[in-house]
Amino acid sequence: MNEVHRLFNRQMVSAIHQNLASGKWQKLSLMEQLANIGSEVNRAQRWFNKNQRFYGGAVQRALELFDLTLADPRWKGRLREIARLREVFCDAITDGREYKSTLKGLERYFFYFAFAARCGR
Repeated sequence: MNEVHRLFNRQMVSAIHQNLASGKWQKLSLMEQLANIGSEVNRAQRWFNKNQRFYGGAVQRALELFDLTLADPRWKGRLREIARLREVFCDAITDGREYKSTLKGLERYFFYFAFAARCGR
């Protein structure tokens, strides 16, 4: 199984964010959820080629947050969009082989969710 498919497998939720997995995640808006995922993408971008342990932790946390978002029943009509975003993230962390995506590009994408979530409060 290639690395993208292994990462894209949604069965790897390990509840790193146990507090969020217990129901708090479902209280956040989609904008807030994506902003939080973006924070982990930002951390992964920052630690890429600097500290593999921190980079790997950020990647793992981002994948878990994606999975929590996909499991949120409120976004049933948006699953394709969220799953595609997760797939693009997986592509970015495996050198952009499929879609030529980068963590830097995703970081820019997620910035607007963080900005909007911050302004919406």
